[in-house]
Amino acid sequence: MKLTDLRPAKGAKSSKKRVGRGKGSGLAKTAGKGHKGLRARSGGGSKPGYEGGQMPLQRRLPKRGFVNVFREETAVVNVKDLNRFEAGFVVDAEALRGEGLVKGACPGGIKLLGDGEVTRKLTVKVDRASKTAVAKVEAAGGTVEV
Repeated sequence: MKLTDLRPAKGAKSSKKRVGRGKGSGLAKTAGKGHKGLRARSGGGSKPGYEGGQMPLQRRLPKRGFVNVFREETAVVNVKDLNRFEAGFVVDAEALRGEGLVKGACPGGIKLLGDGEVTRKLTVKVDRASKTAVAKVEAAGGTVEV
């Protein structure tokens, strides 16, 4: 047996339908789409989630809770993340963005939290800070400006 002798199994491949090519083809005039209706039209077909007029699942399920459209997301930075800066460095929003600790605009501001330890003397400028975070930064000889 050679590579050139290989063929697909009988009936595995069928020729492409050539619709609208005369009566003899069996797919003339309406091209196999029937008469009128949604799927007969050009660009026709139902949209995703359409259930033939039945109330769609997305509308049948109960809606719960409340979504506050005015919510402002606060970016969170932990004290342990500040160890990547050199001693004496002024850590502000731009520095945090540069290091990838804060991404994009933060309408709710940046908050410093006290998870972990800081070993370097830093000046940290943030919008908010927890009491433990301030205590840990000051214990390392640094300051927190809110």
